[in-house]
Order: sequence, then structure tokens, then C-alpha cells
Amino acid sequence: MKISLELSLYPLDDNFLNIIKDIVERLNANESVTCITNSMSTQIFGEYDDVMTLLNQTVRYSFETYGKQVFVAKFLNSDVAP
Repeated sequence: MKISLELSLYPLDDNFLNIIKDIVERLNANESVTCITNSMSTQIFGEYDDVMTLLNQTVRYSFETYGKQVFVAKFLNSDVAP
């Protein structure tokens, strides 16, 4: 099953720009999904397991590395990649 995910990150840290850049680079480096990043979010498209694995790894890494932050995610059970 293909899905689409829109993910936004709000670090609770004064160094928020560097944190966001690191996470966006990690998301875009994954070749098993398609990522489109804009100024408000990163949209991730692909197979359900690939997207969810990337989400799980990214959120875990971010929490363990940078501490308190807010992730906002929207899911659609269809691939709506442009």
C-alpha cells in the first residue's frame, strides 16, 4: 500500500534551524521514498512500510539527539506525489 505523509518539526531549542536542517537532510537522504521539502514541512511518499520505518527512525534519532520537540504528522492512505 502506498501512503503520503506530511511531517513538520518544531524544536523547543534556540538552535532550531540547525536541528531542522539535520532532520530534513536525513529524510531526503533516504532513497526508498520520495521527499519534497518546503518552508513548512516535508512531504514523504512511498510504500507504507518504507515511510513508517523512516518516520520511526527519524523521530527516535531526533528525540535522542535533540531533546524536546514537537512533530506534527498528517497521513493519507494514497500516494499523491506530484
